[in-house]
Amino acid sequence: MQGIIIINKPEGFTSQDVVSKVKRILNVKKAGHTGTLDPLATGVLPVLIGNYTKLSKYLIEHDKTYIAKIELGKRTDTGDREGKIIEEKEVLAFEKEKIERILKSFLGKQKQIPPQYSAIKIEGKKLYEYAREGKKIEIPPRDIEIYSIDLINFNEKEIEFKVNCSKGTYIRVLCEDIAEKLGTVGYMLDLKRINVDKFKIENAIDFETLEKNKDNIEFLNKNLITMEQIFKSFPKIVLNKRKEELFLNGVMLTFEEKEGLYNIYNSETTYLGTGIVKNKLLKRDVII
Repeated sequence: MQGIIIINKPEGFTSQDVVSKVKRILNVKKAGHTGTLDPLATGVLPVLIGNYTKLSKYLIEHDKTYIAKIELGKRTDTGDREGKIIEEKEVLAFEKEKIERILKSFLGKQKQIPPQYSAIKIEGKKLYEYAREGKKIEIPPRDIEIYSIDLINFNEKEIEFKVNCSKGTYIRVLCEDIAEKLGTVGYMLDLKRINVDKFKIENAIDFETLEKNKDNIEFLNKNLITMEQIFKSFPKIVLNKRKEELFLNGVMLTFEEKEGLYNIYNSETTYLGTGIVKNKLLKRDVII
C-alpha cells in the first residue's frame, strides 16, 4: 500500500505517534509525516505511506492555515498551556478594531525567533533539550511570511484568530507577540491546523474511522491521495519501452524541453513518478 492519507490528529499525540498508529492500523512498514504538529495541536497531518515518504522534500515546504486561541494575562515557559506560568500581567480593556489592527500589523515577510521549547537543532542538540537543562542559547531568527490573519472571536481574556502562513512559522510565538502588542502577556491556548496547502481538514479522517475501514478497499482508494493527483499541474513526458528501462535504471536521457519537474508515463500510460529536466537531460526523481 502506498499514497498519502490525511489524518485529523487528536490532541495528546505527537506527529510520530500518529505515524506509528497509522502503520499499525494499515499494517505497513514504511510511513512518515510532512511536518510536526505539537502534541496539544489538532488537525491536518498528511501521512506518507510506502515509497511516498520520498515526497516529503516537496510537501514540507507547503504553506499552512491554523485556527489559534490566545489566553491573555499569563505567560508560560513553553508559550502554550502545557507550560509553567512564569509571568502574569493585567489585561487592559480593548475593542475589536484595536485587535484587528494589531493582527493586520503582522502581515507580510518578517523575522521570527523560534521558541526555546522547539525541536530545532543547534549544534546537534534540540532546543527543548537545552531548555530542560536550564541553559539559555542564542536562537537565530527565521524568515517567515504571514499571508492573512483574521479575527474570529474574542472576550476580555481570550482571542481566537485564523492565520495563513509560510513554513517555519511558530504560532506560539505569534500568540505571544500579539499579546505583547496589546500591552499584556499571553500564551497559545489551543491550535488547530485546517490545511496544509491542498490537504484540507474536511478531507481528514480520524483513527476510529481508519480502523473501521482498514480492510475496505473502496474506502482506502477514495482516501489515499496519489502522487499523480499531487503533481497533476506539471507537464508530462511519455517514454517508449527502451527509454523507460534506461530511465528507471537511473540513466539520464537527452531531452530538449524546458527545465523543471515532469510527470513520467510509459507507453502504456502507466504513471511512473517524476523526473527533472536540467541542462537538456532528464533525470529520475521520485519513482513509485
